[in-house]
Amino acid sequence: MSRWALGVDLGGTAVKVAVIDEKGGVLDHERHPTHADAGPEGIIGHIASLGFAMYDRFRDRLGEKLFAGIGLGAPGAVDSRRGILSYPPNLPGWEQYPLKSRLQRVLADDYSLHCSLILENDANIAACGEAVFGAGREFDDFMMITLGTGVGGGIILNRRLYRGSCGTAGEIGYMTVDYRGKSVHAGVRGTVESLIGKKSIVTLGLEIYRAKALQASSEEFHGRQLCDLSPRTLEKAAKHGDPLAIETWNKVGAVLGVGLAGVVSLMDIRKFVIGGGISAVGELIFSPAFEQMKASTLPSMHEGMDIVPASLGNRAGVFGAAALCFALIE
Repeated sequence: MSRWALGVDLGGTAVKVAVIDEKGGVLDHERHPTHADAGPEGIIGHIASLGFAMYDRFRDRLGEKLFAGIGLGAPGAVDSRRGILSYPPNLPGWEQYPLKSRLQRVLADDYSLHCSLILENDANIAACGEAVFGAGREFDDFMMITLGTGVGGGIILNRRLYRGSCGTAGEIGYMTVDYRGKSVHAGVRGTVESLIGKKSIVTLGLEIYRAKALQASSEEFHGRQLCDLSPRTLEKAAKHGDPLAIETWNKVGAVLGVGLAGVVSLMDIRKFVIGGGISAVGELIFSPAFEQMKASTLPSMHEGMDIVPASLGNRAGVFGAAALCFALIE
């Protein structure tokens, strides 16, 4: 029998927990509300309860001795060596918190579960998941970009996770691409996330529609006075040929492409795996992003450039957390 582990992906709205074996099989998968307003202690208790319940269901069947531990991905800056989570977005009441040691203590004191626990940034574990089990398996070096409520990233170099000196490498969402722009996120002007995070995409779409003559079908997709406009309605409208929705996605893709070009120029990474909920629009973003990436880099840098869709969907995080437990990637 192969080893097994628990992969946990903590988000601002949901906690995903999965039992995964070393060969990449998902034996069980659950999604629960985070209850972010419960604060750090409440969330830790919640994760411990969910994790132990799943562990308890499988330990006899899979063997306690084959249990490789728990991998936990969390949003925000993560010092994986010290197990500290700092300022996670969408989780009120957290600043700098010893998440790893507190969770281990709760598991030991309340459930008598003593096991290895690995804490890592959520975008990093998604990159690990795609590297070991998904779209990044064929690449030695690549960057994983997650497009959703925010914009995150994780870097794989020579088949190893690159964390940087303080654990914050890959935060492409905070890369400035328009330092004179009006958009501000987390106090920084003109960042990728401030321009193409989920809310910003909606704002961009509204600006484009309101500045130009509306198509007859606009109300059908976006509601009266554009009150229902969202990334999903923009996707539907663009796929039905709405030129203003297509223009919106072209601009979103262009911003992403400028960010990717910076990575190409700085690190000579030329493969990009794109995931997250917004990435479901596919070529509406990928094509303009690729063209802008080429336009913003030297011709000598174009060889081998590629943008591919992530293949693990919203399970990339739990796969990556488990991969770290199995030491399939470091």
